[in-house]
Amino acid sequence: MVGMHATERESAILDLLSVRGFISFRELEQKLEGSPATIRRDLERLDAQGRLIRVRGGAKALDAETPAHAALSAMRLGGTPFAENVTRNLPEKKRIGAAAAAMCGQGEGIMIDGGSTTLQMCPHLEGLGLQVLTNSLHIVLALTGQNGTRVLVPGGAVFPEQNIILPMFGEDLTPAFHAPKLFMGAAAIGACGLMQDDVVLVASERRFIERAEEVIVLADASKFDQSSGSVVCALEDIDALITDDRITDKAAAVIEAAGVNLVVA
Repeated sequence: MVGMHATERESAILDLLSVRGFISFRELEQKLEGSPATIRRDLERLDAQGRLIRVRGGAKALDAETPAHAALSAMRLGGTPFAENVTRNLPEKKRIGAAAAAMCGQGEGIMIDGGSTTLQMCPHLEGLGLQVLTNSLHIVLALTGQNGTRVLVPGGAVFPEQNIILPMFGEDLTPAFHAPKLFMGAAAIGACGLMQDDVVLVASERRFIERAEEVIVLADASKFDQSSGSVVCALEDIDALITDDRITDKAAAVIEAAGVNLVVA
């Protein structure tokens, strides 16, 4: 996109905002390959024309009612509230959590995405001297006070039904953190990949995936053979999947055919 005219850059910026609602200045530099001064002038001109709103770190759309912004405005996420989900299939989730914790090495830096199954890892992490980045206040509370466990959290807003921290307006406020392993849950898993119920959560999890060398999914067998929700990633992007012994042969075959290491707890 080198050599774009001003009108072409403006059109590209507005197209991105129509989908995202917010875009950072850094991302515009990467996508438009324009100089910082040129892009800054583009944003100031569009703001003066009333076609976007210039904010610190980037720009946001005039119409904030994109799916992500609507969810942020209501401060609620789609899907089952955490308080209801945490008691479902609890024995299976505890076994899955223990198996996931066994994959952690002494002194590692790991990421744990919020969820009722990933929460079950926490009792088994004490004494490993881990550095843990998590967006879940439930996990923060579970790890607080553990001997040798250091906890980091990203910036953003707290969504109370899930007690999870997510960035506002698409801005990445996650600490500079690269981890060998990311442990994450799912609302559903099907042939098309790992799914979540809310687009705001999808964006956050994709950022975590970008920072991890290995993606490990924790999901009890009730999450399989479903196809509802927004796709976070393809099955081929998952390195390992830990589930329980209720998984069907059909679901197991789909997972293994994608090259995923299937672990039955």
